[in-house]
Amino acid sequence: AQINDHHMIIKILGSAAGGGFPQWNCNCSNCADVRNGAPGFTARTQSSLAVSRDGKDWVLLNASPDLRKQINDTPELGAQSSGGLRNSPIKAAVLTNGDVDHISGLINLREMEPLAVYGSDRVLTVLAQNSIFNVLNSEKVVRRELKLGEPTKLSGTEAMLGITVEAFPVPGKVALYLEDASKGADFGTVEGDTIGLKITDTETGKYFFYVPGCADLDAPLARRLEGAALVFFDGTLFDDNEMIDAGLSAKTGKRMGHISMSGPEGSIAAFEKLGVARKVYVHINNSNPVLNENSDARKEAEAAGWSIGYDGMEIRI
Repeated sequence: AQINDHHMIIKILGSAAGGGFPQWNCNCSNCADVRNGAPGFTARTQSSLAVSRDGKDWVLLNASPDLRKQINDTPELGAQSSGGLRNSPIKAAVLTNGDVDHISGLINLREMEPLAVYGSDRVLTVLAQNSIFNVLNSEKVVRRELKLGEPTKLSGTEAMLGITVEAFPVPGKVALYLEDASKGADFGTVEGDTIGLKITDTETGKYFFYVPGCADLDAPLARRLEGAALVFFDGTLFDDNEMIDAGLSAKTGKRMGHISMSGPEGSIAAFEKLGVARKVYVHINNSNPVLNENSDARKEAEAAGWSIGYDGMEIRI
């Protein structure tokens, strides 16, 4: 039998939440420290991953406003010197929600380059209703619906990419800019506003999960993630009240649709019994003390087996 030593390559392009780290207008202690080059602090761009089966054709998982910088910082994603006058290794983008920090990067991909954009019906509707996304010429950029719970084999505009994606609903919230207070306490949130992704190498069957936004690790989600080899998970806040305590916002993490790391209802506790081999936090807010490598919060997360994601981090499975 042929021995298959083939690996799926996963790169964190951006590990911060919306606004990045430092955030342009933020003078919180974390942002001030990273701006001043304090030891133990590393700047981060906004939330996105890239995945490839062969190191040549790549799929973006979310398209952050920082995508142009992320492409320039990742030689595998830029135009290749061996290619034609215009070329791009980025063949598809998969969107997990309609958050500004996950969709606005698509505008960077507007130079008549063939591309497939995948999203839930809810997210594709957001793109369709916002005319700025028409800069992605529909003759070149196809939009494909990800049906929840149905494995979808990704393809670019031409070739199959050897990667299967299954989108599934996770507890979350409609994007802040789409909130409708007239719809009651949940602001008009419906299934498909926030999804997680199971990404499978079609050839080897190896898979990982990407859940950058999640309000609660409920029983269905816990069952789904149990025993996984690798999970990238929402690391927005360490403590539900941290933005209030820091004077940055009047909103709790839960109000923003994000579970916190710490506490009896936090993700560190929730993952304890799930037997996930490798756990990586992404989508980390600038207020989160784990961004300080010397903090107690950082030590607590790492002692529980978590890695704190950083830009450029690469994992192969």
